[in-house]
Formats: sequence, structure tokens, C-alpha cells
Amino acid sequence: MTASAIALVGNPNVGKSVLFHRLTGAYVNVSNYPGTTVEVARATARFDAAVDLIDTPGVLTLPARSDDERATMRALLHEPLRAVIQVGDAKNLRRTLTLTALLAELGVPAVLALNMHDEAGARGVTVDAQALSSALGIPVIPTVATGGEGMAQLTRSLADARAMLPLLHYDTDTEAAISDLANRISLHAPHPRLNARGLAILYLGQDSEVEAWLSEAAGENGADLVSARAAAQAKGVLPAALAHERGEAASTLTSRVTARTEQASPLLAHRIGQLIIHRFWAWPILLGVLFALYEFVGVFGAGTLVGLMENDLFGNILNPVVTAFVREHIGVVWMADLLVGEYGLWTMGMTYALALILPIVTTFFIIFGLLEDSGYFARLSVLANRLFKLIGLNGRAVLPMVLGLGCVTMSTLTTRILHSPRERLITIFLMALAIPCSAQLGVVLGLLGGISFTATLIWAASMVGVLLLAGFLAAKIIPGRRIPLVTEMPPIRLPLFGNVAKKTVGRIKWYLIEVIPLFLLGTLIMFLLNQFGALPAIIRAGEPLVSGWLGLPPEASAAFVMGFLRRDFGATGLFALSHQLSPIQAVVGMVTITLFVPCIASVMMIVKEQGWKIAAAMIAFIVPFAFLIGGLLNHLLRAVWL
Repeated sequence: MTASAIALVGNPNVGKSVLFHRLTGAYVNVSNYPGTTVEVARATARFDAAVDLIDTPGVLTLPARSDDERATMRALLHEPLRAVIQVGDAKNLRRTLTLTALLAELGVPAVLALNMHDEAGARGVTVDAQALSSALGIPVIPTVATGGEGMAQLTRSLADARAMLPLLHYDTDTEAAISDLANRISLHAPHPRLNARGLAILYLGQDSEVEAWLSEAAGENGADLVSARAAAQAKGVLPAALAHERGEAASTLTSRVTARTEQASPLLAHRIGQLIIHRFWAWPILLGVLFALYEFVGVFGAGTLVGLMENDLFGNILNPVVTAFVREHIGVVWMADLLVGEYGLWTMGMTYALALILPIVTTFFIIFGLLEDSGYFARLSVLANRLFKLIGLNGRAVLPMVLGLGCVTMSTLTTRILHSPRERLITIFLMALAIPCSAQLGVVLGLLGGISFTATLIWAASMVGVLLLAGFLAAKIIPGRRIPLVTEMPPIRLPLFGNVAKKTVGRIKWYLIEVIPLFLLGTLIMFLLNQFGALPAIIRAGEPLVSGWLGLPPEASAAFVMGFLRRDFGATGLFALSHQLSPIQAVVGMVTITLFVPCIASVMMIVKEQGWKIAAAMIAFIVPFAFLIGGLLNHLLRAVWL
């Protein structure tokens, strides 16, 4: 571990990850909503090869309450930091300074990067950076991370990083309690870099990371700290009172250094942002967004691009050439079949991965990047909050679910932004059950989009209905209470082409590296099952369930076998049978395979987050439940489909 590190610390959605990329050249998945950076990212600084830059998760406040806040607090406690760059939002200086006040008490050398000052100016907000610098005693640099403005000045200012002037002044009793506890910390558990006074404030605020560090550092003297905190609490020194003082100090300083000018009318972006969460207009806008997703991914991606790749490139050019070459040069029949047979690594594995899935996921990644970069997804949390009350969650849970549309495996990690184990468990369960990843969603839209928009709507309605039903039941069974939504909405922005392009390229790279090997493994398994006669036996054994209950062709059993490896591989198997499927069969098949078991990587991530017992219980429920819903839908559609 380097002895010279600089941490980027700030509230969610203030541009830390963009700034991190500017200062390091390393790419972090940057999205315009809270909770994207859950793990701490580290890279070498461009301006000094001897310095590590650490991008910490966004914190709403300290003391830490959520996992992302605890990760940031761990970095402050354990990393050998030379300085901290606090990244603040010039549009919301009060929120920034509430965190600044506590960093000042910790005594970390700091520089304040006042980001998005261009957007603040557009809203009529002007911050006197020089006056703020004088008040804090540290450099304050206006920046626009997305455009690179202020980066050179920021890196130069790091040489002048120093501890901030204190902003907090409590009443006599509170000051006495803080001083007493700080003295005991200095005696029993001195921190090599952080001030005892700041640790005392966080300890009084019941920060679990600080509690753990002090308990370990103090050893047998930890009881003395516990008794001092209990005595302070008995005198009324409570977390709410400490937080109130920070808010008051931030408000006072904000009013001193901020000027506002009247605007003739709200900014267009602000007005659009308000419409997106409007009680009436939000829903037509949401339907419009979904229709655009359907047209771009389902029609253009899965129709036009897949047609060009599957039929023209692979079907007419590559596959005949590769097949002829292999048959000519490999005399062993089974080896040739392994490469170019019905279940060949090239004719099935690579063709599925590159000709069918790659065009679909690419178009999905593009529109997904546009939506997240614009700030639309943050407003979905507000829009979804009322609906999510039904399933015991708040709107914040929509963020991991939206990320799950990219990759359920990675989005399982982001459930750490939720504030309670109960919320995380319910959200992980719902994602494993009813949230398709980008590859699977692309295949679904590709197949159903080629049938009709009605078929796509039936699938979507089924998924939403299952999500709400399963969530409602889970909320009733799993003990605990729902936590109200508290979130900060970013402004609506015009997506940056460079940012969207980088994210799209990064996700395609992930697809090529992570998914293609699994497609090849799945193809190999199918080849071996077929070679030894097991696949026909499985198809015959599954016929009563697949053909009788679900009403699908017997060959669809193979798709569900593939689905045990990856749901999108199973969906691709159904896509390959599309010429044999009626509209009802296509809808039923895609609903069932969407609800089917999550991929192996997702199961392993669930095990990591929740343990083997919970993961096994989820799988034991999901498999029969998927077939139950699929069969019921089959019989319902056959009764009412005209």
C-alpha cells in the first residue's frame, strides 16, 4: 500500500468519478444517480506517479449509516492519506458544507473542488470561492469535471492542502462532553492522522466504523470510552443535536458566500426534470421512454442489426467458410461436430454470442447509457417510491434494479446502498427472480418485438405483476420496517457522447470477456449431452412440463437446460426456435425463461452477499415458481387470445 494517497470524498452525484477519471485516466462506471460507486476505486494519479488516487462512494452524511458511507469512513480511518479532495456541488453548497464541517473536525488536510459551478451559474447561483477559501482556510477551486475545467489549478492546489478551520461551535455542556471524550480517545486510542475531537463527534453519533476502530485500538480501555459516551448521552448530547449544529453552521456559511440572482423563468432542463416526476405527465414520459427502448433495441438492434449479422455475415459468409474449412482439415467426425455441428463451438456458441446477442446488447448499452447519463434514472427512484411501498421498499431500491438491467451480478453488489438488511434481501430476491440482464432483455425484445408490440407489453406486464406479487409477499414474510426515501436528485443533463461511448465500450468489453466463455461452455455442455444421448432423454423427460403445461415445442427443453448456465443463453435458445413458435408460445417461453434461475455468476454473488442457505432457498423457490407462472399464463392466453 502506498504511503502517499489522496481520497476523493463527497456527496452522491457531485462528479467524483468523473473527476477521478480526469485526474487518473482510469475509467469508473459514471452514472448520474447515487450509488454507482459502491466499492472504493484506486488508480495512479496522472500528475504524480507516486500518488494513488482513491475514489470513495458518495456519502449523504457522516456518521455513516449505509454500506457506501461505511466504505468511505473506512477509507478515512485506514488509508494512509496525504490529503482529501472534497468534491462539492456548487448548486447545493449547504449540503456540501455539512460534510465539510465534519471533515474539518477530523483534521484531514483538504482541498475543496467546487464542481458544476457552470450549472450553478446557469441557475443564478454564484459562490464567492475566495471568501469560502478564507472561511475554511483551504484552497477552494471551481471546477467543471465533465469539461476538464479547473483540473490544472486543482492539482497545483494539492501542495497547499491543509487542515480546515473549525466550523462547529456547540453549547457549553456539549463542548465539555466532546472534549472529555476526545481526551480519553487521545489517551487510549490515538489515531495517527485523524483528530480525536472529530472521532469523538462520530463516536457520539454512533458511527459503527469509528466504534469498531476505537474498540480495537483501545482494547481493555474501550469500556472507559463507552461509559464516557453514555454519560454524554445522559446529558442530552445526542446524534440529532450534533447533526442539527452541522446543518446550522453550513447554512450560516452558505448565506455568507453565496449570491442568487432572479431568473425570468426556470431553466428548460429544470422544467423537464419536474415533468418527469409530475403526478400526471411522468407516466406518459415513462411510456415514451419504454417505447423508444423497444424501437431501438427490439426493432433496430434485434431486427435490422441481427438480420445483417446472423443472415448476411454469419449465415451467408462466415459459417459456410468455417464449416467447409473444418470439415476439410479435421478428419475426426466428432471433433468437426464439436466445432461446426448442430451444437458446435463456432456454429452455435460464437454465432449466438456475436451474431444474435452482441448487436442486441450493444444497442441496449447505448440507450441505457443515454438514460443514466441524463439523470432520468434518479427521478425513477422518486417516481417508483409510491409503488415500492407495496413491496416494503422505498424508491431507492429501483436503482439496483435498473442497474440489474445491465448486469444482475454487479447490481447485487449495489444493494449495499440500501439502508437495512431487510431491504437488501428483498431487493436481491426480486432481482434474481424478475429482473432480466441486458443480454437476456435484448433477446426478449428481439423475439417479441418481431411479433408485435402487444406481445412485448404482455411480457412486461407479467414481469411487473410478478415483481409486485413476490415483493408484497416477501415484505409480509421478512420481518422489519420500511425506511422512508431520502435522496438527492441531480439535474437533467444532455448526455455527453464521450461518457456514453466509454461506458458502452466498457460494457461491451465486459460482455466479450465474461459472457462469451460462458456461451462456449454452455455449448460444450449441450454438445456432450447430445453426444452421449442425454439431451434427447432430457427433452423427453421434460416434455410433459414443457409441452403439456407450458405449451411449447419439445425442443424448448434444451433452452431450459441452457438456462441453468445463463438465462440469456436459454433465451437465445428460444430465439433460435422463433420460426417454430406461435405468438402465445413466444410470450410464454420468454416469461418463463426470464423468471428462471439467475446465471451462475449471480448465484455466486448472492451467496457472497447473503450466504448459502438464503441463496439455496431462493433457487428452490424460483424454479418451480417460474414454471407455475408460465403455465398459468399459457392457459390464460389460450383462453383469451383473439
